[in-house]
Amino acid sequence: MAGEATKPTQLLRKVGCADLTAVPEVRHALRAMLGSWGAPGASDVAELLTSELVTNALVHTEHGAVVTATVLPGQLRVEVRDFVSGLDSPRVPHADDGTHGRGLVLVQALADSWGVENHGVGKVVWFELSGTD
Repeated sequence: MAGEATKPTQLLRKVGCADLTAVPEVRHALRAMLGSWGAPGASDVAELLTSELVTNALVHTEHGAVVTATVLPGQLRVEVRDFVSGLDSPRVPHADDGTHGRGLVLVQALADSWGVENHGVGKVVWFELSGTD
């Protein structure tokens, strides 16, 4: 119908404390939801950044997390809420750190925008992608 607003598609997943098997499950659910959304490679970036935020929430807290992804034709917003206050600033990882310490650096480098919102208990780390080149 002309003039009707496009309703967002939303993914909501709860992940348990230290349940790293949830990371690929969330990634696959996001991939299924996004389908052919965005420019080539946009959904790959979304999956990578979502994986990083979910992994951070599970590795650096002693509680689970809630993942929300909202997609419109031109924008994706992913939020990962944990239940522990505080966030370290992104840092450039040392070469001998292996794969550790790169999550927020990747989010900072690849997302169109990102941030942290403190809540009464915990915080939400979020990013947005435009889906265009």
